[in-house]
Amino acid sequence: MKKTLKAAGMLAFLATIFLAPMAFAQHEPAAAAEAAASVGSEGRYAGFYSYIALACVIGLGIAAGGGGIGMGAAVSGAVNAMARNPGFYGRIFTNMLIGLALIESLVIYTLVVVLLLLYANPLK
Repeated sequence: MKKTLKAAGMLAFLATIFLAPMAFAQHEPAAAAEAAASVGSEGRYAGFYSYIALACVIGLGIAAGGGGIGMGAAVSGAVNAMARNPGFYGRIFTNMLIGLALIESLVIYTLVVVLLLLYANPLK
């Protein structure tokens, strides 16, 4: 019951976040729309660029959260293995550090892509 309630609450929250901008959208007069289109590519993609920024922030948050969960699981497993077999402490610890570095590199790659999308402005 609790999982169903949490899922329903999350679905309602996401629906509110994604549908609210459409509910408050205003139509532009035809002359203003033509003027905005003639300004250049920046005026044409101004609204789309804000969605790119929102997607970047959400994507980075998901990547960081997933990386944190993965690191926690890796460290937990390594500590359990070290507690069960202290003789292999060095090998387990080394493999754990390599795994943590690889997990963190995925989050850093996501950060690089987000920074490229936000500051390189590929829509110009």
